[in-house]
Amino acid sequence: MRILIAGAGRGGLSLAVYLQGQGHSVTILERDPLITRRAFEQHGIVALEGDATDVGILRQADPSRADVVLAMLHRDADNLAVASLARLLGATRVMVRMRDPEYRAVYLAAGVQQILSETEVLVGALATAIEFEAVRHSMVLGAGESIAIEIVVPEDAAVVGRAVSEIAVDAGFPGSCVIAGMTLDGAVKAPRGATIIERGTQLLIVSARADLSRTIGFFLAPAAKK
Repeated sequence: MRILIAGAGRGGLSLAVYLQGQGHSVTILERDPLITRRAFEQHGIVALEGDATDVGILRQADPSRADVVLAMLHRDADNLAVASLARLLGATRVMVRMRDPEYRAVYLAAGVQQILSETEVLVGALATAIEFEAVRHSMVLGAGESIAIEIVVPEDAAVVGRAVSEIAVDAGFPGSCVIAGMTLDGAVKAPRGATIIERGTQLLIVSARADLSRTIGFFLAPAAKK
């Protein structure tokens, strides 16, 4: 994919390096000469120096050729300007990093297809980590009603040795819970009905936030002693 990151900053540069490592063609547009110099000299990333909110400078980056334009400036007003200008210059897919949730409706009205809320993601992840020690990683989905979490199945968990289909009909299994993925010894699996949960498996689980405590408790509960 051809990706244009406007207003990269340090965070945008890290993202650009990662995306380039995944085989994408990345260009950054950034006003800080230290960032653009580092991007080109250390990572070989095409880097244009300038203000992305200036239509003339943005036109030089040619948003129409990019599969995705991502606006990551420090102010939402500037991201909104970049998004609007990019669409006028022919961009077909525009994403923004939103800092103030008050801008969501404005971004949608401007035709921005994807809005990444830095605040909502961080707050959701921190709150989940504080409330549930067993959760390794988490991501809030939608408006926050659902959440994706990653947990590791303990050696003594009651779910060890049980099939996914058996777990799904267990009376204690929350109805909103979905086992979305599994990783064991570096191998990623798509869970099927006959898939057996093994000790040490990393589970990617999607659950309603209201059921999260029950969901975590279900997978971490120790097996009954015989």
